[in-house]
Amino acid sequence: MEASFTERTVLHCDLNGFYASVECFCNPDIRDKPVIVGGDVELRHGIVLAKNEIAKKYGIVTGEAVWQAKNKCPGLISVPPDFEKYLKFSRLAREIYNRYTDLVEPFGIDECWLDVTGSTGLFGDGTAIANEIRDTIRREMGITASAGVSFNKIFAKLGSDMKKPDATTVITRDNYQDKVWRLPASDLLYVGGATTKKLARMGVNTIGELARTDLKLLTNHLGVWGAVLSRFANGQDNSSVAQKGDEAIIKSVGNSTTLPRDVSTPEEVKKVFYMLAESVASRLREHGLKATTVQIYVRDNELFSCERQAGLSYPTFLSGEIAEKAVEIFAKKYVLRKPLRSLGVRGCNLVPKDHTVQLDFFTDFNRREKMEHLEYEIDNIRRRFGYHVIQRGIIFEDHKLTGINPKDHTIHPLNYFDGDISTDYTLKHSA
Repeated sequence: MEASFTERTVLHCDLNGFYASVECFCNPDIRDKPVIVGGDVELRHGIVLAKNEIAKKYGIVTGEAVWQAKNKCPGLISVPPDFEKYLKFSRLAREIYNRYTDLVEPFGIDECWLDVTGSTGLFGDGTAIANEIRDTIRREMGITASAGVSFNKIFAKLGSDMKKPDATTVITRDNYQDKVWRLPASDLLYVGGATTKKLARMGVNTIGELARTDLKLLTNHLGVWGAVLSRFANGQDNSSVAQKGDEAIIKSVGNSTTLPRDVSTPEEVKKVFYMLAESVASRLREHGLKATTVQIYVRDNELFSCERQAGLSYPTFLSGEIAEKAVEIFAKKYVLRKPLRSLGVRGCNLVPKDHTVQLDFFTDFNRREKMEHLEYEIDNIRRRFGYHVIQRGIIFEDHKLTGINPKDHTIHPLNYFDGDISTDYTLKHSA
């Protein structure tokens, strides 16, 4: 006798205009006005991070310059980001999700997948659960959410994006070709700008065209990733939703900054790398991790960007070692032809701080141990008296360039180097 097949019920919940919605909830005086959350224009961090629905009607889009947004809407209110506040609201939303299932997987600070297959007998079908969750978020948190309901994670994510704000979209095996295949290929999760351009050169512009494209042709142009995207477009995503309590794996910790002015010499770059490495190392120690690889990010004044990386001799959370490796990578792997607008440093391929290493005769491990104790003490002093109470001398050589406290300018903890100054906790997801 054949075993019966149970169709999965997967939700994707997305908190609408999250940063701006939280700010409007916390400040009733601005709720009926066009509002954005934006960076500091004077520090050249002036991009739109989020906007409320009123601002959206003026054509304001995330990622554009604040001055551009204000040209579209002269009465626009710009609020600086308050990441701790957003974390609190993110936790509140996850507490609501956990009432319905323990299979809750974060995808950024404002989005989560939920597998409610085992909960439908208690709370109704996926649509009923999604609507109840949205009602609860609106009632208890004062903000709205959109939800996608489907039989896999990829289509659930697509559903939550299709209708906003405060709506539920259902994508089933019976209707996905009608609902999904007409959408641009770029709407499919994990299809970024470079992949979109490659697909367009092949004449593939919609998800349906992607689904029907010959698999061999896709793999010839995109490698194994072409086969993965083909399965996604055809509704064949079988990845599971992580269980509540499963620790997300921090794969990297990094910081980047858009500089107060363009820099054009290796000496200026070195100063910025030391400033960023201080914060990266501090975050690594905070999480009990060490980096085995250092990666740098460089963007010039014509917005060309690239990343370069190299391995370390030993795992480290020492700021000096991270900074020195960043400087070394820059010198060996980047040719400074144009002034630079943004720089970043990231510690990658992380291991626990007590990770076993092979000793040698040429490294002074006693000195490294003393340096580790010293940096822990520096952390303690900064926690008590403020981040700037202890600084490296190199930073004071040009304080206008390096006098930024990365922890005060945190914008989003899950970004790569695409923010203005962002603490980067890149999480591993099962999809």
